Amino acid sequence: MIKRFIFESAPFASCHASTIVETAPGEFLAAWFGGSGEGAADVAIWGASFSGGRWSPPEVLADEPEAPCWNPVLFATRDGRVHLYYKAGLSPQSWSGFFRVRSTDGSWSEPEMLPAGLLGPAKNKPLLLSSGRIVAGTSVESYRAWAAWVELSDDGGRTWRRRGPIAAPGEPRGVIQPAIFETSSGDLRMLLRSARIGRICEARSSDRGETWTAAAPTALANPNSGIDAVRLQDGRVILCHNPLERGRTPLVLSVSEDDGDTWREAVQLESGPGEYSYPAVVQASDGEIHVTYTWRRERIGHAVLAPEDL
Repeated sequence: MIKRFIFESAPFASCHASTIVETAPGEFLAAWFGGSGEGAADVAIWGASFSGGRWSPPEVLADEPEAPCWNPVLFATRDGRVHLYYKAGLSPQSWSGFFRVRSTDGSWSEPEMLPAGLLGPAKNKPLLLSSGRIVAGTSVESYRAWAAWVELSDDGGRTWRRRGPIAAPGEPRGVIQPAIFETSSGDLRMLLRSARIGRICEARSSDRGETWTAAAPTALANPNSGIDAVRLQDGRVILCHNPLERGRTPLVLSVSEDDGDTWREAVQLESGPGEYSYPAVVQASDGEIHVTYTWRRERIGHAVLAPEDL
């Protein structure tokens, strides 16, 4: 395993909620939000590019002058364009969704706001199905009521339809920030962060995301912290998470060989004092696994593993 920081120093004091996408073989783009502190008016979306074994200096990718920015998500469509989704608002209860698109020539479109009622992916990358459908996991954190949804696009992200809610019965402030993967049978599974349940919850879809079961607790502990998952080329599923009910250390990778029915803890990414959280995990075209994550709210960590490390 190789571990590095995306940056050693930056023009912001605090950072959180990273995302990563492969833009060409061996090249990546990462983004996160950074400023004086989460929710502060100066918080913007920052990003950096990885090429030739090193990260470029951080630069602002999006800013909303009247409100802080939150939770960027990067996603590459089949046409080679990179979509950046992010939220802006004084708090999660008042978020609006925004996006920008980077063309194949590297130029970015102007920021656009999604229609009211659509937020874009809440934290984790969308899933691109073999049919071309994009399944984006999102969620709403309204007053005393949390729930997950999916936003579906069948035209490459130009238009979206919303499906849900996916909620935990008996727990209004239940589940948010879905991580979605496809099983070997073609069904979809959604793993969800929980607020007060103390466990990662799960919902399932057998119709490509149109309808979902209710969210039910799994055996995996969760301390109300973000997670991410991806299905590997060899069929295994990996999950990055904090494996306890309280606190955000350690940060580990767990592996499932049965489509998420059972899990084993495989690699510990961080275990020291402090916060190590909000991971993003992808498998690159060469098979290597890339994870970015919050490192003590001071930096963004970047870990690279081979499948045989798991």
